[in-house]
Amino acid sequence: MVSNKALKRAGGLAALALVVFAPGAEAKPAKCFASDDGYFDCDFEMTDAAGSFTIEGPGVTYILIVDSPGYASGFVNLGNRNIPLAGTYVRERDDPACWANAETETKICAW
Repeated sequence: MVSNKALKRAGGLAALALVVFAPGAEAKPAKCFASDDGYFDCDFEMTDAAGSFTIEGPGVTYILIVDSPGYASGFVNLGNRNIPLAGTYVRERDDPACWANAETETKICAW
């Protein structure tokens, strides 16, 4: 049987984890790059503890969903639809702020 003290401690730790890893907690201003759009000012928002994120710039929103460490699926939002981007995005070793897709020769970055 678990004591009330242990339950309170576990609840406190769970609440702390939600604060630390809360997806969508707050978008932060960043400088971004996308092969199709070039460099642009954007808002960067982490969406989960795995490293998935959304970047929103003038007229464009990119979404990268981390499938496994260093590998992600990409989407572009067109109005009210998220359109999947072909291929897999791989986190670059030389610049971890960038994710590149060898299949389509595209890149998405947020600094």
